[in-house]
Amino acid sequence: MQPDKDEIFRTDRLILRNWRDAEPDHEACYRLNSDPTVMEYFPFRRSRAESAEKLIQFKGEIDKIGYCLAPVVEIETGQIAGMTGLMDIHFARPFDAQVEIGWRFLPEFWGKGYASESATGWLNWGFKKLGVPEIVAFAIEENTGSTNVMKRIGMEPHPVREFDHPQVGEEHPNLIRHVLYRITRRQWVELN
Repeated sequence: MQPDKDEIFRTDRLILRNWRDAEPDHEACYRLNSDPTVMEYFPFRRSRAESAEKLIQFKGEIDKIGYCLAPVVEIETGQIAGMTGLMDIHFARPFDAQVEIGWRFLPEFWGKGYASESATGWLNWGFKKLGVPEIVAFAIEENTGSTNVMKRIGMEPHPVREFDHPQVGEEHPNLIRHVLYRITRRQWVELN
């Protein structure tokens, strides 16, 4: 696969790049925001129009500050497998961290280790290139797929441990309480 002008970084098997205003990216973004299996632990599903708006938002953030949820492209096939990235936290919270890491993958790409591989790349990017002091991740406790990734990439339970996510409404009581994991730059350097 040729070098990509939109590439942010690559790992052994994956390219992390910016979003494109092209059908494959729009279709992948829509599936990642609407598939009931992918979105099982989220309180919403996005329409095609809403997903197109999110793609523009993600692309704009990457253009502006260099990071956001970015497409994860499988080098072998050139297909978008999911999205992973760092995001600034914009809600009131009981912890100090300013940056979170997140991921979503299409079901046909589950079980390949892509979430851990791409998230590890983003932690490296965040700590070495951006110099952030701490990165957090959170999910509901039942989302063991995500919490297992958090553990695999070296994150540990945050001292706060749990919090009620302020952006999840009372109409989804089983999705309000989140477990919180973190890794500091110092811990990352020690691990790597």
